[in-house]
Amino acid sequence: MEISKIFIIYGRVQGVGFRYFTWKEAIRLGIKGSVKNLSDGSVQVIVQGNKDNIDLFREWLKQGPRTASVKQVLEQDYDKTTQYIEFSILR
Repeated sequence: MEISKIFIIYGRVQGVGFRYFTWKEAIRLGIKGSVKNLSDGSVQVIVQGNKDNIDLFREWLKQGPRTASVKQVLEQDYDKTTQYIEFSILR
């Protein structure tokens, strides 16, 4: 079953390659969506994919890459009708 989620990640997550490594992990898991830095220093990740892979992705987000220090991950269901065809890094 395909689901959509939005994650907001807090901590030392900007300027450490977080978006790039998130993109790599999403591609590895076959997840579509986007990742972008927010003005408050957090990172927003929107994902679409099968539930099992998004569960794995969520666990990865809680750790992040070695260069990051994740303090908190907020999660919400994402109801938008946008259908992503790939995973993109947004600026």
